[in-house]
Order: sequence, then C-alpha cells, then structure tokens
Amino acid sequence: MEHASAAAILDARGMVTGWSEGARRLTGYPPEEALGRAARDLLAEEAPTEAVAALHGTVVLRHRDGSTVALRLSACQVVGEDGDPGGYVITAEAPGDRRTALAAEAFQRASMSMSVFDTRQHYLRLNDAACRVMGVPEEALTGRFFADTVEDAESSRGFLDHLRLVAETGRPTRYESYTGAPALNRDHAWTTEMWPLRDATGEVSAVALAAFDSTEQYWARERLALLNEAAASIGTTLDVVRTAEEFVELLVPRYADFASVDLLDWVLGAEEQPGMPENDIVLRRVAHGSGTEGTPEAAVHVGEADVYPSFSPPAKALRSGRAVVSQAGEPDFVRWVAERNARAPRGRPYRKGVHSMLAVPLRARGTTLGVVVGVRIVNPDDFAADDAVLGEELASRAAVCVDNARRFARERTTALTLQHSLLPRGLPGQAAVDVAHRYLPSGSLAGIGGDWFDVIPLSGSRVALVVGDVVGHGIPSSATMGRLCTAVRTLADVDLPPDELLTHLDDLVTHLASGDLGDEVAELGATCLYAVYDPVSRRLTLAAAGHPAPALLYPDGTASLVRMTAGPPLGVGGLPFEATELELPEGCVVALYTDGLIEDRDRDVDHATAELCRALAAPADTLDTLCDTVLKAVLPEEPGDDVALLVARTRALGADQVATWDIIPDPEQVAAARRAATEQVIAWGLDEAAFVTELVVSELVTNAIRYGAPPVQLRLIRDRALICEVSDGSSTSPHLRRAHAFDEGGRGLLLVAQLTQRWGSRQTPRGKTIWAEQTLPPPV
Repeated sequence: MEHASAAAILDARGMVTGWSEGARRLTGYPPEEALGRAARDLLAEEAPTEAVAALHGTVVLRHRDGSTVALRLSACQVVGEDGDPGGYVITAEAPGDRRTALAAEAFQRASMSMSVFDTRQHYLRLNDAACRVMGVPEEALTGRFFADTVEDAESSRGFLDHLRLVAETGRPTRYESYTGAPALNRDHAWTTEMWPLRDATGEVSAVALAAFDSTEQYWARERLALLNEAAASIGTTLDVVRTAEEFVELLVPRYADFASVDLLDWVLGAEEQPGMPENDIVLRRVAHGSGTEGTPEAAVHVGEADVYPSFSPPAKALRSGRAVVSQAGEPDFVRWVAERNARAPRGRPYRKGVHSMLAVPLRARGTTLGVVVGVRIVNPDDFAADDAVLGEELASRAAVCVDNARRFARERTTALTLQHSLLPRGLPGQAAVDVAHRYLPSGSLAGIGGDWFDVIPLSGSRVALVVGDVVGHGIPSSATMGRLCTAVRTLADVDLPPDELLTHLDDLVTHLASGDLGDEVAELGATCLYAVYDPVSRRLTLAAAGHPAPALLYPDGTASLVRMTAGPPLGVGGLPFEATELELPEGCVVALYTDGLIEDRDRDVDHATAELCRALAAPADTLDTLCDTVLKAVLPEEPGDDVALLVARTRALGADQVATWDIIPDPEQVAAARRAATEQVIAWGLDEAAFVTELVVSELVTNAIRYGAPPVQLRLIRDRALICEVSDGSSTSPHLRRAHAFDEGGRGLLLVAQLTQRWGSRQTPRGKTIWAEQTLPPPV
C-alpha cells in the first residue's frame, strides 16, 4: 500500500515479529533491521507508565538517523489458541510528513514554557521548559487538573479563568501575571499566550499556551512608571521636609524595604553652602519609611543629626557624587550594619536579613544637598547596576524639588524679614484711636505678598490709618511695599488731604513702574486706602486707590461697609481720586483690610464682606479679640494671599479739652490772645506749661497778623500733649531762617522750635495752620 499505516507486531517477550511499510517510513528502519529486535531498543525515552497501562499514549522513538520521533501509539493484545497472551499489535498515527516531527521536536525543546490542556483544564502535554518551571517531569502532571498543581492564589485563579475562556469561546487570549512558580525561588513576570486546538470537525479539543518570562521587560516598565510617578508625586509643595517624605513614599516598598533622606544642616537653614567636610559628615534625618509600621529599622529618629563615618556608603556617595551599591559580606557593609545595630539595638531584629544597600547623593544645580539610602531586607534581589542608574535618576529629580523648596524657603524668609522690618512693630502713641492689627503672610507657593499697614500720628491730635497691597509676591513686592510705605509717611508729614496724597502716590508708582523704560510703563500695580480721623470734629476723611472699602461698626452694634468711590489702582494715572467724609460717634470701630481677607477664587466677595460685618458685630472684650474673631470667621483654612487687618476704635476730645479764639488781625490783639491762652492753660492745671505757651502764642499770632491774611484763629488742644494752633487765610508756608546779630526779627520760629517738642504747618481749604506741641507729664 502506498499509504500503509505504521504497524508493528510484538511477541509476548516484546520482540518485533512484524514490521509494516508505514513503520519503515516512520522510523527509517527496514524490516531486516527491525525484525527480531527488542521493541525497547527502538525507544528514545522510557515509555510513560500510564501509557503502558492504558495501552495507548505518546512514546518517543529513535529514528534510524539519530533523531527522535514522538508518536501517538495504540496497542491491541493478541490471544493464542489456549487463551494466553501471545503478543501485541501496535499502530501509530501517521505524522503526515517530516514537518510534523520537527514541530513536535520544536515544541519539546522550546526555550519558553509550553503546555497543552484539554477542555477541562487537565494537562495533556508539557515541554521541557514547562517541566523545569513546575519542577516535576511531564508524567507527574499529565492528566492532572491545573488547580491541583499550584497554590491557591489570585494569579493562579486568573490563569485558570483564561484557560476556561479559550475552551468555551474558541478565541485566543493573553494573560499577564507577576507570580512565582514551584521551581523558582522568586516571583517572575509572565506573559502567556493561549489559543484553541481543534479536531477534524472544527470543535475545540484542547488549549495550547506559551508562557514568556517577561521579568526584564516588566521591571523596565516599572522603572519607567516609577520615573513618571516621581515627576507627578515629588515636589507637590515647596516644603523641604514634605518633599523628602514624598520621595520616601515613592521608594517604599516598590524600590526598597527601607528608605531614608538625610540632608546637610545648611539646606534646612538660611545660610550659604559650606564646604564638604573631609572626614566624618554630619547629616540630619528629614524623612524615612519602611514596609514595617513605625519604621523600627531606623537607627536615627526624624529631626536628629547623625555622624556618617568616612567608610560608610552614604559618606562615599556624598564625596563621589555617584550612587554606591553595597552588598552583604563586603567589609564596609558589615561595619555599617554593625554600627547601626550598636547605635540602636532595639531595631536589630528588624535589620536581620538586610543584604543590599544603595546610597545615592542628592545633587541639584551642581550642589550636594544630602543623601538618600535604600535598603533591601525582604526583597530577595540585590541592588544591581540598573537599580543604581534608576536611583540616580530619581534622586536627581527629587534633589531639584528639594533645592526649589530650599530656595523658596530662603526667599520667603528674606521677604518676610524685609516686610516685618518695614511694618510698624509698635504703633505710635496717640489719643485719637485705639488700634489692633494682624498680619498673616500667605502660605501659598506664590510667596510673601506686598500687603502693609500703618498708623501715622498727625498734627492736631489727628491720626492717619493706612492699608495697602502691592501686586505680586516675593522680595520685589516687599521692596516696592517698603518704598510706598516710606512715601506715604513722607506725604503724611506734609499733611496732605487723602485724595491729594493718593494723587502724589500714584505719580510715584508710575515713576517706579517706568524705571528706565522712558514713556513705556511696565506692569506694576498697587492699591491703597488712606484715612484721616480728627478726634476734635469726629470726622473721618478717606480715599481709596483700587482698594476695598473699610467696614464700620457703630456703637449700637450695626456694621456695614463705607459707601465710597474707589479710584483706580496706583500706577494707572490720569484719573482723579475722590475723598469721602463721615462724622462718627465716639466708640465706632473702623476695620481696614487688604483684599486677601475677602477675595479668593473659591469664595463670593459679597458673602465674605457680609461675614466680615457679622464678625465685627460679635461681642469682643478687646480689639485684639475682635481681630481674631474676624480672621476666624472670614478666612478659609488655607488663605491664598497675604492678609493685613487694622482695627481702630475712635475716641473724641470733649469741649473741655479744646479752646478756640477768633483773633482780630491787629498787633494790639496779641497781648489779649497771649493772656487768654495763659489763663486757659492754668485752668487746665498746666501751670508749668504756661510760660512756654505764652511765648509760643505770642510768636505765632504775631506772625499770622504780620505776614498772613484774615481770618486768624487760635486753638489750644489738651491731649497727651498741649497743642497750640494758629490759622490764617494765607497759603504761604513759614520757614526757619538764620537771623543775623543786628536783626530785630527773624527769631520767632527758631524760638518756637527750641521751646516745643515739634512744630509744623499744614494747608487747609481756607489757608494754613501753624502748630506746635509741648510734652505733658503723664497723668498720675
């Protein structure tokens, strides 16, 4: 027959007594070489016990050319005349051609793990690689249910589910897992391709699979994912300690079982970088973490300083600027672990099994900031060259974030110091108002802003209340704020009305913004509110440049915002400022603030101002308590901008503290004015001030009559100081001049300046006022 089946006949002793043409084609042995031989001599491998017992199964024969052929054999027993076994007739499924044999060989010798399961997930075939992974020969697994050969784990259940899916749907699939294997001492990543095998009818008869050990690719993806995560999770705040904590959280437990970040002391302070010490290095522990709760492996507590000897891997990493890998058994590694155990013996049990350490310097912009240390205890893999490269990349990113946080903290400290040096530390003594204030620097990443406030005593017992805000953050804003604060004090000393003062301040800001740019004005904005309160008239005059209106709390407990027209922010130029004047009852509370108190991207301004008014109306024993109440009620938990709050309770000078006389512009009236002033001072019980007052009144009234214009008025105010004011209708300001030896006049103002604590002049709507103050002893 051209296509005869492969068949052989064996006698009871296992000797070949019959040999077909198909058998010759399959094995290469002609009948003369096969007949009379023991069938065992034709086997390349011992026949499986299960196959012999079942009289069918897969057997590996040795071809005449030396190769092997795996055949599916079936045996039929032959019985003699006496009923005793007389031998066997063995048939083999025809492999078709040589390619089938090669495919079987490729399956068996493939470097990847390959298996075949029936539709009930029982093993049918395993190649050599699969047997090595499972740790047992093929015959130990053939016919067994998959779930009975592995531990009950999530990855095993997933594998079984995918086998069933292919058997049920007939569609190929892929399954990826990270798990161990019976013959492997550590977990591996596996990518398993599964596909159906079909019989002649097209029905699924088995499921084949090939499992690739993708551990290297898995760890490469993990490293890339770790780098991507580092970019998103490290440096979310500009805080050095929190940045170090984020770095540790990233490393543990995926990269190391224990990790710590230690920084040089200067990084946490404001000083410049010192040189690296030659011998032992002192570092401060900023953050650490481990897979064990409480981090018992740590020999140094967070916040403590530790001395790293020169032989230690961290010290070597700091000096070399490169990652240092140390393994168990190395002398320096052993010394380092012994030193840690001696320093903190309680952590010795948790350090048992430590076998690998990686120390990586934290370097940014050419500056060494500290070191990160990773230790592996539970993880069986030692740190290798790839881990060192990854560690350096992660440390580089973390170091930039730490350096950014350090620079931000330094700039913030500098700006805050500058700002505090410019803000009033102790408010000057005056009687017009009682004041309290709060300044809260922003905790946002933008840095310290340019908010400021001031209380400026003016002549005539008046007081100026100022709040302002410079656009931007950081040192430039603080410096601009200092300029404006100084300018306001200078203009206040000239005693300009609020609207005029803001006009001059607007010109100054425009000049500062233009700088050296000529007519092109750069971006520089600021807002300001300037208010003047007169305790004699009880009038509050105020003007604003792009600033929120103040809130008023009246003695009856009602609170509201002042209705006023706010001009443009400073630096816009070309638009006028409008003053608003109010008459206040004694005991009113005026609250001036910057926009950080009421404005925020997540808050409604109207709602915030309503909260402000309600908070002002709340009972409070002192103005300091009132400030705290307002901030607690109005501010969110984390303000996004600086906040300045200035609260003032008005006082009034009674009629018994002020005396006023209209003076006829006649030199003969000087004596009468002098006499009236002296009598008033004595009536107030200020006898010691009578003589100086008489001289001051005489000189000022004489000058007003001689050089000024009517009407002339004299006013005395008894406050914390005795104030003498003479007003006239002339706008010409007086000035001191040097009198020559033979001059008959010219010494009046010089005499006033020497006899009084201070003196000056201010413009009024009807002319000018010359004033002088005498110090009074404090009341007993």
